[in-house]
Amino acid sequence: MTKFIIVTGGVMSSVGKGTVAASIGLLLKARGYKVSVVKVDPYINVDAGTMNPYMHGEVFVTDDGAETDLDLGHYERFLDINMSKYNNVTAGKVYFEVIRKEREGKYLGQTVQIIPHVTDEIKYMIRRVADVDKADIIIVEIGGTVGDIESLPFLEAVRQMKLEEDEGNIVFVHIALVEYLHVTGELKTKPLQHSVQELRRIGIQPDIIIARSIVALDDDTKKKIALFTNVKPENIFSSYDVSSSYEVPLILENQGLPLNLLKKLNMKYDGKANLDSWVKFVKSIHDGNKTVKIALVGKYTKLKDSYLSIKEAIYHAAAMLDIKPELIWIESTDLENSSVNEKLYGVNGIIVLPGFGKRGVEGKIKAIQYARENNVPYLGICYGLQLAIVEYARNVLGLKDANTTEVDPNTPYPVVTLLDDQKRMTQVGGTMRLGAQKIILKDGTIAYSLYNKSEVYERHRHRYEVNPTYVDKLQKSGLVVSGVSENGLVEMIELKNHKFFVATQAHPEFKSRPLRPSPLFLGFLKAIIS
Repeated sequence: MTKFIIVTGGVMSSVGKGTVAASIGLLLKARGYKVSVVKVDPYINVDAGTMNPYMHGEVFVTDDGAETDLDLGHYERFLDINMSKYNNVTAGKVYFEVIRKEREGKYLGQTVQIIPHVTDEIKYMIRRVADVDKADIIIVEIGGTVGDIESLPFLEAVRQMKLEEDEGNIVFVHIALVEYLHVTGELKTKPLQHSVQELRRIGIQPDIIIARSIVALDDDTKKKIALFTNVKPENIFSSYDVSSSYEVPLILENQGLPLNLLKKLNMKYDGKANLDSWVKFVKSIHDGNKTVKIALVGKYTKLKDSYLSIKEAIYHAAAMLDIKPELIWIESTDLENSSVNEKLYGVNGIIVLPGFGKRGVEGKIKAIQYARENNVPYLGICYGLQLAIVEYARNVLGLKDANTTEVDPNTPYPVVTLLDDQKRMTQVGGTMRLGAQKIILKDGTIAYSLYNKSEVYERHRHRYEVNPTYVDKLQKSGLVVSGVSENGLVEMIELKNHKFFVATQAHPEFKSRPLRPSPLFLGFLKAIIS
């Protein structure tokens, strides 16, 4: 019978629930259990696909084409498993399904209400993951903060699950901020106490509390929390600030959290967890011998979580190569009105980041031109490929007004155009070319040498393509199309006689893992240090 660990958060958002949920999953998987994770998002959006990155960070894409919350990226990286559309439950999905059933008469004339109809749908979607993933343990992260109006139906649903499941089948883990006052050197627990009171008011008593703080909790603070939350001190753990999120599983392991959870779930474990590879990886993050400067050029760089998976993919490859990357975030709009030589001088590599729309495009094109002309290793991702085509058409082919029709629908040289099937789309959400797509690699190219195979699958999220009309002309002038889709779309390009100039229509960052870095990011960093 599947067991459930319900993770809730208090005091504030972004308290680290995703990292802790992923860490718990890693620690239980290291003990031989099959684990999966569900992220519950209370927003009314059906998925994260239509959100501005400044609102919610990056949109993480799964193999089956779901546009999801970025926490699914944490789960995939920590547990080294693939998530699916079922692993992200949103209020939008729930209400959409309830309304569909009501319109079809499935409720047999009943008055459709939050309880039981909405809560029943939530419970069904959570339990469905257990059926789909065949997991021993399902970790359910409830998004948002306890006390939010939109979270109430989801908290009510998991409260009901506690009643419906056998004793020992569900454990509640509450993560809340404990503020540290630098002036007095005190840890203040009152906000955490109030968040637990709010949980208890709706019928949920946490079994375990994880206090998120700058410094580790002392025993006196744990006793104080225990007194006001009805949770014993031995069930209170500390998730304190560390230099890398990949350290969190190790600090929770050292405090005995996984064994505590297994005991509460009536699950046995004898022996030592297999964490040797993870410990080695974490050590590699800090012990890099050579520092390299990597410029990341994008339009949402003020919120680093907009490109979370790319940042992590760099760290994965760097750890394997014993490199310490120094990430230099450059807003592409800043390059449009300043000297690109001044901004990019001295960097060891350039990545042009994905994005949409007109803002900052000319700055990205200037960065691409700088990389191409100065033999600086370059990696272009999604828009970074499309704009590399635009730059090449303008400055090598001499098509001065070349552009993508996304930016200039009236360009005389539309080297990047809307995909044919996108021309018929009337809705925005969930209609892009999404998910894992086959890429056929050309023998003898850099891309082929990095993957060491002729066919690979990478995840996609785009509406535009390299215009097939211009492909022959581009290739005759020296640009190499090193990867294509099954139906001939340009998937990867590269340049000869360049230290490393590779761009892909795909998002290889989504499949990068701490112990299995993305081949493209690995090749990019190898070129930098060669």
